[in-house]
Amino acid sequence: MGCSGAIAAGCHTTAFLLDGRTLIDAGTGVGNLSLEELSAIDDVLLSHSHLDHVLGIPLLADSVMRQRRLAGRGPIRVHGLPDTLQALRDHLFNGVIWPDFTRLPTPEAPALQLLPLAIGQVLEVGGRRIEVLPARHTVPACGYAVQHRRAPLWWAYTGDTGPNPLLWQRLARLPLSHLVIEAAFSDEESELAALAQHHCPRTLLAELSQFEQPGCSIWLTHIKPGELRAVMAGLAQAQAPQPLQPLLTGQCFQLD
Repeated sequence: MGCSGAIAAGCHTTAFLLDGRTLIDAGTGVGNLSLEELSAIDDVLLSHSHLDHVLGIPLLADSVMRQRRLAGRGPIRVHGLPDTLQALRDHLFNGVIWPDFTRLPTPEAPALQLLPLAIGQVLEVGGRRIEVLPARHTVPACGYAVQHRRAPLWWAYTGDTGPNPLLWQRLARLPLSHLVIEAAFSDEESELAALAQHHCPRTLLAELSQFEQPGCSIWLTHIKPGELRAVMAGLAQAQAPQPLQPLLTGQCFQLD
C-alpha cells in the first residue's frame, strides 16, 4: 500500500497488508484502506520507530476503536523490538502528540496492545510463520520474512537498512521467492545515505554480490519521490547481476 521514502502525489510511505489482517509497517499507505478493511486488521509488525513507518498506527486506532469494541474484538496487537515500542510510548502515545491508545478507551480494554519481539524470533501471526530479520539502521530496526502457505519459500522485507552482513548470512539459509530491499538515495547522495544508514545503488549492489538465489525476484522500495530515475540509472550503469525492479503502490504478491 506504500513503498516510498517520503510523500508526494501518488507516493505513500511503507505499508504492506498481509492476508487482509496483518500490517507490516504502518506508513501513510494505510490511509488507502476502507474503514471496513481497517477494522479487520488484528496485528501490526513494525520494522522500527521512524515516523514514516509508524504514523498510521495512532490514526488506525482512532478510526476503528468503536467498530472493534461493538464487534467484541480485542485490541490491535502491535509487535516491535523493545526499543521501538518504548519510542511509541515515549514520543507518540504520550498524551501530547496523541492520546495513549494503549490505555484508551479503558486500561482493561485498550485499542492497542504493544508486544515485544526479538531478532531471530519466529512468530505465528494470522496463520503465517514470520521470522524477524536483522537490520542495521540509525535506530534499532528489523525486517521480516513471511513463509508461503504451501510452498517451501519465503517473502523477505529488509526494512530500512544499510550494509548488514548478518542479514545476508540469514537470507543465504532461507529459500526466497521475493526480496524487498530498500534503495532510498541515488549515488549522488551517497554520503547522506551512509549517515542515515540507507542504501544507494553503490552500496546495494555491493550487498547483493553476497546473494546467490537467481530464482528470487528483487524489488526496490523506499526510494524518495523524484529519485526513481537517478536510482535506476545508477543501478543500470553498474550492471546489476540480476534484474532489480521498483516496487509500485498497489502491487500484490501471491504467497501460496
